[in-house]
Amino acid sequence: MKLLHFTDIHLTKDGETIGGRDPNANFAKGLAHAMTLHSDAEALFITGDLSDWGDAEDYERLKGLLSSLPMPVHLLIGNHDDRGTLLDAFPALEGPGGFVQYTAPLSLGTAICLDTWGPETHAGHFCIDRAAWLDAELDKAEGPVWLFMHHNPVPIHVAPMDKIMLLDADRFAETVAPHRDKIRHIFHGHCHLPLTGSLHGIPLSAPRGTNHAGWADFAATRLLSSAELPQAYSVVFATPTSVLSHMVEFGYEGEIKGEGSPDYADWNRMTMVR
Repeated sequence: MKLLHFTDIHLTKDGETIGGRDPNANFAKGLAHAMTLHSDAEALFITGDLSDWGDAEDYERLKGLLSSLPMPVHLLIGNHDDRGTLLDAFPALEGPGGFVQYTAPLSLGTAICLDTWGPETHAGHFCIDRAAWLDAELDKAEGPVWLFMHHNPVPIHVAPMDKIMLLDADRFAETVAPHRDKIRHIFHGHCHLPLTGSLHGIPLSAPRGTNHAGWADFAATRLLSSAELPQAYSVVFATPTSVLSHMVEFGYEGEIKGEGSPDYADWNRMTMVR
């Protein structure tokens, strides 16, 4: 199974930039890159911050950008989105209780997409109702299960970012722990950083994002930090016994150098580039 994981695309008004970068152009560039190399992926997941300000025009723009893709696209909500406006544009995303939560079948198990949005905050929320829904879906899901969400469910130990992580992280952890043997991976975004880790033994990961990049400033106490790093998305390869996630830095514009053959017989001081 091959999946594409995009996050934090932050679409905005034409001509506006974020961090000196054009998020609309960069998302389109990322899609073109992925479709050139990975059009055989069976699904694309975009884990939130679809719009920078939750404007209706951004969601209409997103519809147009996704309209010609050859695979199903599964959208999630992030803290920069507006739930009502998003659901007006994509009513099929609405789940029980008005949350942007739903399941999607995959060739290898089931994807569960979660709503961690809360009003007037950048932090993540996972209320009792959402937890009950997830628990019920995990009970009945055909394994393996792949969880997708926007906010990071574990701290990354960068103080300003941890102020806006999933604040109901304990509730989330208590919900997934009994199902740890069924859940193969948790995919999230929000941090604009490449991250890997685990929760109750469940692996988790996040790519950088398709526009502006974060920076892990472990000395920061109040402000988030950014850096001029390449824009990225992830491509995920999964089998019944393995999972591998590549962060693809499609925004890199430097030289790609040939180093030499991987065959041992070809390794010598004359041909290997050093």
